Amino acid sequence: MALVGVGAAGCADGPRAGDATPPGNPQISDVAERFWDWYQGWHPLEATYLGGHEFDDRVPDATPQGRELRRSSAAAFFDELAAIDIDDLGAADRLTYLALEQELGSELARQVCEPDVWVVDHREGIQLAFLNVVSAQPVETPEDGERMIRRWNAIADYLDDYVSNLRSGLERGRVAARPSVDRTIVQLDALLERPADQWPFYAPAGVSLDSWPEESRRRFRTEVREAATLRIRPAYERLRDFLRDELYPSSRTGGEVGLASLPGGPECYLALIHDFTTLDLTPNIIHETGRLELAGIQEELRALGETALGTSDLGEIQALLRDDPAMHFQWRGEIVSTAERATERALAVTDDWFGITPRAELTVRPIPSYEAPQSIVAYYRQPAPDGSRPGIYFVNTYRPDIRPRYQAEVLTFHETFPGHHLQTSIAQELEGIPEFRKHLGATAFVEGWALYAERLADEMGAYSGDLDRLGMLSYDAWRASRLVVDTGIHAFGWTREEAVQFLRDNTLLAEANIENEVDRYITSPGQALAYKLGQLEILRLRSEAESGLGKDFRIADFHDRVLENGALSLPALREAVESWLSEREGRPAGRR
Repeated sequence: MALVGVGAAGCADGPRAGDATPPGNPQISDVAERFWDWYQGWHPLEATYLGGHEFDDRVPDATPQGRELRRSSAAAFFDELAAIDIDDLGAADRLTYLALEQELGSELARQVCEPDVWVVDHREGIQLAFLNVVSAQPVETPEDGERMIRRWNAIADYLDDYVSNLRSGLERGRVAARPSVDRTIVQLDALLERPADQWPFYAPAGVSLDSWPEESRRRFRTEVREAATLRIRPAYERLRDFLRDELYPSSRTGGEVGLASLPGGPECYLALIHDFTTLDLTPNIIHETGRLELAGIQEELRALGETALGTSDLGEIQALLRDDPAMHFQWRGEIVSTAERATERALAVTDDWFGITPRAELTVRPIPSYEAPQSIVAYYRQPAPDGSRPGIYFVNTYRPDIRPRYQAEVLTFHETFPGHHLQTSIAQELEGIPEFRKHLGATAFVEGWALYAERLADEMGAYSGDLDRLGMLSYDAWRASRLVVDTGIHAFGWTREEAVQFLRDNTLLAEANIENEVDRYITSPGQALAYKLGQLEILRLRSEAESGLGKDFRIADFHDRVLENGALSLPALREAVESWLSEREGRPAGRR
């Protein structure tokens, strides 16, 4: 099913599709343009997804020399940026400066973690990125085919370099946590049970190539099959064997699954906190914020539980929702159709709440079978900027009987309208800002907006009933719990079992999702902090706007001001919103 975007409406101020690019500082524009070229070269799979097909023949450079070149290049860009006086820039260029500062600062700060030598990721690892890029890589011309063959043949070399890096980390005591390694092995085992001709890499050999010369068509199909069968599949086997036979026995377990047990782990965690949240916060502050937020949300859960289920006891609410088969799906198609219907309801009222709306289409699909058993409940993949691919909301239809009905709508609103699809598509369609700001940005903004959107959907009247609103509150409690659990694991020595028990006691998550989520936090330290901290900042800015503007406050105007500059860091977002409020209130704007 494809859902059409609602069309780009306009307000009086702020960049959007159709605007002419305003004149700006040529120095900052030059740095921004060259940074984007550099970024795509270092992230060629992402470039392919975004339509940068000149990089379709490349894989990332995982060699030690390549990693050092990436670090030195980022440092050189950072020095160039630091030489520009931010106080001499206009408002739009200031935001570009702050966005570049955040991107480059995060790139350099993360180096303390040395992720290339120890990270194993069952959710977003390179083993999945290679499988998934097939759907975004064109084969319309023989030249496209040549680029694909070069990339396909390079995948094996990358995977071997990845194993070499992990082996060097193992020798230095830097190794992934066992849950991450175990789930990745299970994932690779399932993939390797299938013959090579059923892998995504093999599929292009069966594409119709009628417009190609016969010799080009024959050679392409032969080379695709040989690369998939003789190079890529054996490289995946070597990766699986290394993880199973060498890394798994030494992987971190018990109270050492967190970053604190790694050499330099505490410093790494602080760098990741800033990277994902764009805030300078300590684990202690985040941990206590989570506990306070959770207590308030649980009071809301008790009140709504009395209305919807006849009980205000949190344990009874949990049991009624977790244990009743009627609260879970029965067949795969229900999961997809529920997501489609919820998206349609939110889409129908979007114009009432936003002045700027996206053109990009959206479709709902099941998560691929090779990925689903080890994957999360759902995720969103952004559209191609040129319109050749819609935004895709992937839902996990594996074992529908463990998928809660009451959380399906809140998840959909998070990922589609008014959440990720609306925000991401608006950013991609903006004009008058540098290209990198359309596609990159702060996780705290992106995920904070999507969490904000979950409750906004209730204001918009998009939920079906009280059970679905319970799902909304359950998701907010879950995100507050993340602040407690993520810091517990990575700063305070919690075991996997302690984290699982905390989520079991304090949220309405289904049992099957709890272990998946804890393993996600173990695998991706700091990422889960972005949601609640970003939401809280957006809510604070909205409250300040409502208070400052009084009867002149319009919710669509506020949303447009939040979304019209791309995914800013939270400090930059505050500067942009406060500047708008200052103009509306006729007072001087503050600066950092």
